Amino acid sequence: MVTEDEAMRRAIALAARGLGTTSPNPVVGCLLLDPAGEVVGEGFHAYAGGPHAEIVALAQAGDRARGGTAVVTLEPCDHTGRTGPCSQALINAGVRRVVIAVDDPTPAAAGGAVTLRAAGVQVETGVRRREATEGNVAWLTAVRRGRPYVTWKFAATLDGRSAAADGTSQWITSPPARSDVHVLRSTVDAIVAGVGTVLADDPQLTVRDLRDGTLAIKQPLRVVVDSEGRTPGGARVNDAAAPTWIATTRELGAGPDGRVDLHALLSALYGRGVRSVLLEGGPTLAGAFLAGGLVDKVIGYVAPKLLGAGRTALVDAGVATIGDAIELDLTDIAQIGPDLRFTASLRHKPADHPHEEH
Repeated sequence: MVTEDEAMRRAIALAARGLGTTSPNPVVGCLLLDPAGEVVGEGFHAYAGGPHAEIVALAQAGDRARGGTAVVTLEPCDHTGRTGPCSQALINAGVRRVVIAVDDPTPAAAGGAVTLRAAGVQVETGVRRREATEGNVAWLTAVRRGRPYVTWKFAATLDGRSAAADGTSQWITSPPARSDVHVLRSTVDAIVAGVGTVLADDPQLTVRDLRDGTLAIKQPLRVVVDSEGRTPGGARVNDAAAPTWIATTRELGAGPDGRVDLHALLSALYGRGVRSVLLEGGPTLAGAFLAGGLVDKVIGYVAPKLLGAGRTALVDAGVATIGDAIELDLTDIAQIGPDLRFTASLRHKPADHPHEEH
C-alpha cells in the first residue's frame, strides 16, 4: 500500500523526466492507486502534443482505476487542445478521488478541479505543493509573466575570473562539472549567449555526452544575442546540430544601451514556445540581464583555482553601491568533482514584478 503523500513524491519525480521536451506545456506526473492503495498506473507528460500524464497512467491501469485515486502534480486540464480534457477522462474511468499538488494558473486549461467536484469526485489540493512548484517552476513562472524563466549559468575561479589575462578560458572547471552542465542544458528550451562569447570561444551550445561527444536527440534552441549581426557564417552555432536564432537589433529593436532589447527578446522567445532559458554568457550579457531584472536563478560552478587577473564572470550589472547589491538565496550547494556548484534564486524586491499574480 502506498500513501497519497508517497505517491505524490513519486509523481513529482516522474514529472521531472519531461524537463526540456514538453514546452510550451508543463511537466506533469501522475500515479493511479486502486481502492486498496496499490499503484496500478503511472505516467508523465513526455512531449508537447503527446498524451498527458493522466492519460498514460489510465492506459496502464485500465479497469483497475475504477473507484481509485489519481495523484497528479498539476490540476488536470479541462480543455480540448491537441489532446482531450484529462478531467473528463478521469471521470469516465470511474476515479473516485483526485489529489492535486498545484492549481493550473492558465485560464485555458484551469477548471479541472471544479469539473471533477461537479461530477462527484473528491478533490484535494496542495499536497507537496512546494516540491511540485519547484519541479515546474520554469513553466509556472513563464505563464504567469509571459516571458521565459531565465537561469544564468557561469563558471569561474575562486577569485571570480572567467578567463585568464591572455583570454584563455578552457577549461576553468573539471570534466565532471562540464558534464553536469550538459545535463542542465538538456532540461531547458533555449541556450542564450552573446556574440562576444561566440567570437572568443566559438562554442557549439549543444547537449553532448562528454565521454564520446555524441549529441543528444533533443537539442535546445541556440540563441546568439548579436546586435549588429557579427556572428560568422562558419561559427559552430550555425552548424546543423541544433536550431539557431541570431537575434539582432534590426529584428528586435534596441534597448536603452543601444544593444538588443532583452525584454523584446524574451517576449519573442515566449511566442516561440520557449518557457525556460539557460543564459551562458558572457559577462556583459549576464550583466545586462541582471540589470534588467530578467534573471530568476543563478547556477555557478566555482573551481578551486586562482588567477588574480583576467576577465571577471560578471560586469555592468547595474550595481553602483553596496546597498544596491543583487541579493541571492542559496538553495543548494554541491561538490562536483573538485569544483563547487551553487544554486541560488534571486531575492526579488516587491517592485520588481508589480503585475505578477501571487
